[in-house]
Formats: sequence, structure tokens, C-alpha cells
Amino acid sequence: MSGLRFERRDPEEPPASELLAEMRVELNEVYASFDRLDNPPLDPTELRPPGGTYLVGFDQEEAVAGGGVRHLADGVGEIKRMFVRPSARSRGVAGALLGALEDTARTLGYDAVRLDTGPKQVHALRLYRAAGYVEVPAYNQNPFACFWGEKRLR
Repeated sequence: MSGLRFERRDPEEPPASELLAEMRVELNEVYASFDRLDNPPLDPTELRPPGGTYLVGFDQEEAVAGGGVRHLADGVGEIKRMFVRPSARSRGVAGALLGALEDTARTLGYDAVRLDTGPKQVHALRLYRAAGYVEVPAYNQNPFACFWGEKRLR
């Protein structure tokens, strides 16, 4: 997607808040539970500097994707709440977003990033494995996850 760009945005302000709300509705439909996003909990302040950030992907002027990085442990960030609007899927946006989040994690000083995903998010799992994420033991209490992955950034 040639016009795609990423900008840091406050997760509690549009368009970031709108993307997060859309993701919540979609995951509720997939997992039939809003608890999916509350396990483990995420405070929006964790997606702000100094240890985190939230990126919004724009195709021209339209917000099409979003995702965040938060501090997980010394030298380790966690990628959270990746979402691509259905109209922008199958166009490489998710891979570009993942790369932008990894770059952001590097600038925040993280040596590695982790993430998790559920069994009904097969496209996400395929993307993460293709991007070099290796399976690690569960690092959180997410009852909906089937894959916990880590990627070394340095």
C-alpha cells in the first residue's frame, strides 16, 4: 500500500479510540466475550510514553489500522491491540503495522518484543510466525491465547 503512513496517537482520542472500539466489537463477535480484551488488563496509559506508544496507520487520510507497544519487563516490550479495518485487509497493512511497532519498540529501547494471540486469529498467528516470532512459554494469564511469541530486535 503506497500511501500508508504511521503516526503516534493518544489511544483515548479519535481515531485511535475508534480503532480500539472496532477491534473490541470484532473480538467479541469472534470469541463471544468482551472479557477477551480484559485478560490480561491493559491501561491506556501503558500505550503512552515513556514506555509505550500507540500507532495509527493512515491510507491517505483514512485511519485503517492501529496497534500499541507497552513495557513488559526490563528490555522487553509487548505488542498490543493490533487491528486492521476489514476494508484494508489483505493489502499488507498488518505486516507494515507490525514492522512499524517493532521499529517503535527499538526506539523505546526494547531488545525484544512479545505478543500473544488466540486460536481464532489464524491470520495473525501466520503473520507473527512469518515475521520471526518464536513460541515462548505463556508469560501472562490470557485464557484466550494459544500462542505466546517473542522476537529479538537487536
